[in-house]
Formats: sequence, C-alpha cells, structure tokens
Amino acid sequence: MHAFQPYPIDQLKMNPFTKIGKEWALVSAGNKTKCNTMTVSWGGVGVLWGKNVVYIFIRDSRYTKEFLDKGDLFSLSFLNEDYRTALNYCGSHSGRNEDKFAEAGLTPAFRHDIPYPDEANLVLLCRKMAAVPMTEDSFTDSSISSKWYSDHDMHTMYVGEIIEAVAR
Repeated sequence: MHAFQPYPIDQLKMNPFTKIGKEWALVSAGNKTKCNTMTVSWGGVGVLWGKNVVYIFIRDSRYTKEFLDKGDLFSLSFLNEDYRTALNYCGSHSGRNEDKFAEAGLTPAFRHDIPYPDEANLVLLCRKMAAVPMTEDSFTDSSISSKWYSDHDMHTMYVGEIIEAVAR
C-alpha cells in the first residue's frame, strides 16, 4: 500500500452525497493509548466560520462520542468498497468492551496524533470547532422527532475544521 500524502483540499473531488450517504465514512477519535472508530452516514463538508469543515452527527449513546467530547481532534475516513464488512461492523458494534479496530480487521494509524484506519484511501484530519446538541424542540419539521428519535437517543452535531487532507 502506498503511504498517505497531503492532498490539497481545493483539488478534492468527492460527492458528499455518495461518499457519506451511500458509501459511509468512519469517524475516529482518541489517542495512541485508547481510541475508537464508528461508521457515520450523516454529515457533510463545506465552509463555515471562514474554514473548510466537516460536520458529523453522533448519537448520545455512542462510545465514540466520549472520545470526541474529551478531545479536540478527530478524523473522517473513507474506505473503498472492499471494506464494506468493516464499515458494517463499525456501525453495529460498540468498541466499549472490545478493540473495534481489530475486530473489524482495521489497523489504527496516527497523523498529528489523530487516529484513523490505515486501510482508508482518503482521510480528513480535523480539529473540533463546535459540538451542538440537537434537541427535539429545535426541529421545525414535526415528523423528525417521531421518525428518528422515538427512543430520545439524540445526536450531537460536531463541526471540525479540516486541518489536513491526506490520500493514497
């Protein structure tokens, strides 16, 4: 496998609707001592507060949320279709009582002390800028609450500045 190289963000050619919504991504946070990863299929990329950013949504019950809340750094990683089983695993297992990277067949790697799966082909390394809890009273569409939050396991929206993009 080729080593990761910095990738100019203004040359990034990705469709976020496909990459995040259909192919999914992994959010990883923590440090070399302890880290976790999880699959996300809600989020996006854009510009906010004069910065290139990603925004992702993580439910309150998720173990990875604890790492995002404690630290300032996280990664959003994209893998090719060969890793669909790993993405499924990381979206349906906690990591609270196991090494989820290992169980999913992934290898944790670090850049700027930010964890990411070494098997990825594109990684967005991010510095957390905001953590915004979603609340039921903020929905202007009343169907959202009953459809997505009947269990009241709400999301927090994390906005992260992309400090570096790396690709193979």
